[in-house]
Amino acid sequence: MAGRPRAVVTGLGVKTPCGTDPEQMWTLLLAGRSVARRVTGFDPSGLPVDFGCEVPPFDLDCYLTAKEDRRADRATRLGVSAAQDAVVDAGGFDAAPERRAVVVGTTGGPGPASAARRAGGPPAPATLPNAAAAALAIRHDVRGASLCVATVGASGGHAVGEALRLVREGAADVVLAGGTDAPLGPAALRAYHDLGVLSGRTGDPGRASRPFDATRDGFVLGEGAAFVVVESAEHAARRGARVYAELAGFGRTTDAYHATAPEPDGEGVARAVAAALHDARLTTRDVVHVSAHACSTPAGDLAEARALAAVFGPGGVPVSAPKGAMGHLMGAAGAVEAVLAVLAVRDGLAPPTANLVDLDPRCEIDAVTAVPRKTGDGAVVTVSSGFGGHNAALVLHPAP
Repeated sequence: MAGRPRAVVTGLGVKTPCGTDPEQMWTLLLAGRSVARRVTGFDPSGLPVDFGCEVPPFDLDCYLTAKEDRRADRATRLGVSAAQDAVVDAGGFDAAPERRAVVVGTTGGPGPASAARRAGGPPAPATLPNAAAAALAIRHDVRGASLCVATVGASGGHAVGEALRLVREGAADVVLAGGTDAPLGPAALRAYHDLGVLSGRTGDPGRASRPFDATRDGFVLGEGAAFVVVESAEHAARRGARVYAELAGFGRTTDAYHATAPEPDGEGVARAVAAALHDARLTTRDVVHVSAHACSTPAGDLAEARALAAVFGPGGVPVSAPKGAMGHLMGAAGAVEAVLAVLAVRDGLAPPTANLVDLDPRCEIDAVTAVPRKTGDGAVVTVSSGFGGHNAALVLHPAP
């Protein structure tokens, strides 16, 4: 439809291993260094992998009361905090309650949280996948849609994309969308190790996550949260909001190939990117930068590189991979990368990929390494993928 509403991003909030506010995170990412370390939240002795990417300490008292803290698990704590920052950054959640919505991506639910509950942790409702979405709806008086998306590593990307759909279809004037996850724990580290997807560089965790590098051997597990405030351009203009970028396109596909392995040629990822560009009414010539999912697994990075080469041509667009610096934040990853894409659009910069020293020759991409690269004005595409073949792509564009 020619007259469809435009959606813009007016607020950002993060709690990530690279920083607990967007500017701190952006600065560390531009520096191109990994923050992976031996975990400190529990004793990892005896585990096959003892490192990860943890969110640094911050003052939770600024975000939750003592009662709220007791009733929340770590994923909800991180999500509520990041979302509150996004709302404040946007200048408030200024819409009628029935015109507000919230969408949260996560892989949360019973598992490590259940073990915590048996040990005196949060009550049962706090361990359900929708816990963060429910908490945010209550806190921000959301009487419209309140949704939880659980597509593993694509969850955060899908959540932000669903925010675009809610604005486009006129179901909401303003949407609080993002992802939160806190999978770091003994059970998860052991399970992902047994699955063969974690890096085994126990002696050198800072160099373990190596997206697209010829020596990559798996991802580094992380935790974190990121949220954006998405609203119709008309609503943002009416209230005089500061606009970071336009959320212009969303594509989602499924590989329908394997429970954990990606489709080898990346065909599903390529279709998601192409669909997002079509949705944004843009072409590949409008794209100045791709923020890749690339989590440092041998098969996943290669499949994604093939997908990007198929869409943009070999070496056709600068590509960055944030997970080299902060690891894989699972359900939060796509939302964090949406925030990073907004900042990349704002500053006209593509961040370097940490630890990418020797590009896999089979990955025919123009990888950004060592230092940030100036891209100028144009669209930034983000890619997210999850076990089971879930794919999401977003297009962020300079503000209208």
